[in-house]
Amino acid sequence: MATAKILVVDDDPDTQRVLGFTLKQEGFAVLSAADGVEAVRIQERERADLILLDVMLPKLDGYQVAERIRADEGASGHVPIIMVTAETDIEQKVRGLRAGADDYLVKPFHPAELLARIRTLLARFAPRSLEPVSRTAEAGRVIAFYGAKGGVGTTTLAINAAIALQREEGRGVVLVDGNLQFGDHRVFLDLGLDRKSIVDVVAAPAIDYDLLRSVLIHHDTGIDLLLAPPSPETAELVSDEQHHMSQIIGLLRQHYDYVVVDIDKRLDETNLDVISAADLVFVVMTADLSCLKNVRLVLETMAQLGMGAGRIQLVLNRSTAYTGITVRNAERALRRRISYQVVNDYRVAITALNTGAPFAVARADSALGKSVVEFVRQIDKLDPAQAQTVELLPAGT
Repeated sequence: MATAKILVVDDDPDTQRVLGFTLKQEGFAVLSAADGVEAVRIQERERADLILLDVMLPKLDGYQVAERIRADEGASGHVPIIMVTAETDIEQKVRGLRAGADDYLVKPFHPAELLARIRTLLARFAPRSLEPVSRTAEAGRVIAFYGAKGGVGTTTLAINAAIALQREEGRGVVLVDGNLQFGDHRVFLDLGLDRKSIVDVVAAPAIDYDLLRSVLIHHDTGIDLLLAPPSPETAELVSDEQHHMSQIIGLLRQHYDYVVVDIDKRLDETNLDVISAADLVFVVMTADLSCLKNVRLVLETMAQLGMGAGRIQLVLNRSTAYTGITVRNAERALRRRISYQVVNDYRVAITALNTGAPFAVARADSALGKSVVEFVRQIDKLDPAQAQTVELLPAGT
């Protein structure tokens, strides 16, 4: 297979040299540009597969370069851009994403983090004919479950979807509890507080897969687990500045068919890292007014961050529960289709929670179990290219 080609854009010769050496050691081909105009010219001629783009550049700054590249490529393709800056301000990150960047790194960063992010983006966007020399297998998919509000069943759906992917589709699955302060996977899966967690990963001097493997828990259901910290106060050890979550996800996707991440509803830096790394984000909702209001805000925020509409998929949980709002009414309010529906079965769901026995195993033959199986089958057969499209509804439909 052809080697992935990376364009490094930075006006500091030392930075160019260090990044070039690191990338070449990993088997990538490297191009370099010292200013914005040169970067645009090289990209037009060479068509790099990924661009590392510094913000502060002569002639054209990084935002202008990103905008120019996006305008030039049109609908013909999408070269992933990682914007690099010394600024930690969230407004600068949002500006970069709006300009067309796919990811954002704050200097100084660890080489392992950079490589994890590069592989994540190449796996999502690069043609299948491209592959860095050091990569030994096709990268798996990262899917994130995000609750539009509390109590909509996000964790229940994430856990049972992960189990169904393994048991029904035969996939290798790792489930990450990304609700770092108040993760519930220990309760839902009947695990004690003495189990290792993500804190044991980030406390190490460097993150690699051997370390991750020693912390992962193999559950009786057949999936592997990376648990949230055992107490809220230890959650702060998972650093958004060092992008621990994206490093971990980048490593896991090289070894599993699916990395399933259950995140809470806060759109903080850590959750934005997960969302940026995800191939698909499933926004879990119910058919009630407060939830519809939250979903609209989430969709608007994601659009402002430059996320394509197709990467955000709506999942209506408890779809058969009577709320006075039909699926069609919900779609009209949101002006887009609901991609998936999971039926309501409170008794099965609450029994699974209280016993620590997921219904995807204990009650796989129930209406709820069958509904989740159908949900994951649709996900598993979904062509990645099709996942980038979604039907938007015009106003007044």
